Amino acid sequence: MVEHLSIAGNTIAYDVTGEGPLVVLAHGMGDSRHSYRFLAPALVAAGYRVANMDIRGCGDSSSDWDGYSRTDIAGDLVALVRHLGGPAVIMGQSISGGAATIAAATAPELISGVIELAPFTRAQAISLGDLIRVKRYRAGFTQLGMTMAFGSLSSWKKYLELAYPAKPADWAGELARIETTMSKPGRMKVLQAMCKTNPGDAGAQLPNVQCPVLIIQGSLDPDWADPRAEGEKIVADLPAGLGQLAMIEGAGHYPHAQTPDQVLALSLPFLATVLTNA
Repeated sequence: MVEHLSIAGNTIAYDVTGEGPLVVLAHGMGDSRHSYRFLAPALVAAGYRVANMDIRGCGDSSSDWDGYSRTDIAGDLVALVRHLGGPAVIMGQSISGGAATIAAATAPELISGVIELAPFTRAQAISLGDLIRVKRYRAGFTQLGMTMAFGSLSSWKKYLELAYPAKPADWAGELARIETTMSKPGRMKVLQAMCKTNPGDAGAQLPNVQCPVLIIQGSLDPDWADPRAEGEKIVADLPAGLGQLAMIEGAGHYPHAQTPDQVLALSLPFLATVLTNA
């Protein structure tokens, strides 16, 4: 059942299933909580209470917000955890990975751990050499640029084709669902606004995080020329001993939907340790 949390005159949609320690799932831009369709029930089966949310401007959440930065999304995450009763582990993908970092740094009493999937958590430097050298990265950069500049749904779909090197079994239906959602009034403008945000606000909070952080990167993620190097930089910017990096070979920008079994296998030991200690 979809529930709604009111925040500053707008609403965040979410659903809660299962019983046990709280895990909050937050998806990336241009997506919805449906992206966790494989992972959420597996976490429930493993004994967790799972809150799966549509971040602001996406899915069933309202779309008329003042801002779409990681700091803005982090405020929503903290509000939802507080509403549901923490502590919680936040699993955030892409833009929500950066938002989860900010939430952990600013509300340590509520956030006991963070799992970041293909996260944009640091300010990005564009390397001309990498664009020339790495075809996958160049193609992803081009399609995201077209999406941001022109609001092109065709470019967004082409980006998604790159971001899923191997497709889930339900990919045709999922892509159609995304196309329908992104065709609704205001949704593409939200995606464009999120594309234009700078992850530097999340990077600035990395030294302030106090809880364990698991970074999961796909080796074929088109958003970086070297996904492993990006993950290593995030770990290095965290306080010593808090961060760990796991790579999934062959995964792209959406490992939770492309390789959910591997994400689950990496997440369960982390969750057991962190939430038991909490």
